[in-house]
Amino acid sequence: MNIIQEFDTIAAIATPLGTGGVGVIRISGDRCFEIIDKIYSKHNLEAGKISHGWILDNGNKIDEVILLPFKNPHSYTGEDVVEIHCHGGVNVVRNILDIVLKNGARMAERGEFTKRAFLNKKMDLSQAEAVADLIHAKTKDFAKQSAKNLSGVLAEKIKEIREDIFNVLSKIIAGIDFPEEVSEPEYSYLISEFEKAIAKIDKILACADSSNIMRQGIKIAIVGKPNVGKSSLFNTLLNVERAIVTDIAGTTRDVLKETLDWDIAITLIDTAGIRDNAEKIEEIGIEYSKQSADEADLILFLYDASIGMKDDDKAIFDYIKNKNHIIIANKADLLSDKNIEQNRDAILLSTLTNQGLDELKSKIKEQAYNFSPDDTEFITNNRQQDCLKKCRESLNLALDAAKCNQLQDLISIDVKAALLCLDEITGEVITDDILNNIFDHFCIGK
Repeated sequence: MNIIQEFDTIAAIATPLGTGGVGVIRISGDRCFEIIDKIYSKHNLEAGKISHGWILDNGNKIDEVILLPFKNPHSYTGEDVVEIHCHGGVNVVRNILDIVLKNGARMAERGEFTKRAFLNKKMDLSQAEAVADLIHAKTKDFAKQSAKNLSGVLAEKIKEIREDIFNVLSKIIAGIDFPEEVSEPEYSYLISEFEKAIAKIDKILACADSSNIMRQGIKIAIVGKPNVGKSSLFNTLLNVERAIVTDIAGTTRDVLKETLDWDIAITLIDTAGIRDNAEKIEEIGIEYSKQSADEADLILFLYDASIGMKDDDKAIFDYIKNKNHIIIANKADLLSDKNIEQNRDAILLSTLTNQGLDELKSKIKEQAYNFSPDDTEFITNNRQQDCLKKCRESLNLALDAAKCNQLQDLISIDVKAALLCLDEITGEVITDDILNNIFDHFCIGK
């Protein structure tokens, strides 16, 4: 995007396309009120006051709408903004957008509304990233955590750490520049302050793994030979008849995937039964099964409890035994001979009676994500985590130098580097490439 485009008036559809009660077209920029004056049945809009009227095209009524006008800086982007709330429906919304574009606006790029909000200091970069997290949240818990970042929880903590480090740097610089008036800070003071700052950073980074799991979710593959109840377990965990279940071995020939909200997003994968001497189509499904097992974060390995684990079961288990797995002895309701030897680590399960189901769910949560989203204080993404790790590295160098009583002029170099890393998180220091990469992951209209 060139410098001229940065100041264009932009427009986009802000609601998903499709049949619905309401569609929203958002316009932002210096010319938005001028454009509305050309296409709206009423004139002299008053900022902050809802208006009801018609969108016109060459005098023809297009749709009856409600307008929400905002004057800068009191808007989402910090610019003049008008939102057109029209009737939902693909053609209605697109027609109005086309009218707006031909009267002086240009189509917004991905994330450009939020990018302008950041550039106009309506939010810092961590809050802008929280907008994307909130939009793409796969679970209600991650949406709730993302809203905390949007409200400034992470930004305030970063600001607190930055102020602490900046105060230390100020005292070091004062002692270096004005030695006759100000004494250099004691090394014991520097050590104490650096350790406090590192501890605060470590507290945020302690939530990194849970943050990543909550954002990305986990993949769970159900694996076993044909007819051990993989599809039945798939349906039971989903609580819906999604996969076809029969007594015929090899019914599932493709990989089925569905998403569950169990505090985090779980992609549950029902795989084709793995066996030798399968026909061509089934062989393709088996290859997909092996690929799914390789990519899964957790494998649910099933065998038939009513007959015990056989050699073909053991061959499959040998394939997955070094991966994160749970062994399940299924069809426990058919277990008439209690002397049939079961794997001692197996969960005895019946998808018919739900015997062992609660134990399995607890085991899945324990092995896949042993944390509670409510206990995750800070949500961070990979970019923010990298910045925090670099900041900690610089502070550790400064700490080691302070412990050795090195020249404070040299120590200040690492302290400045730590501050720059924190400024990258909030966007005080940022490159165009990083900025564009962040907002390219937004949807158009946000």
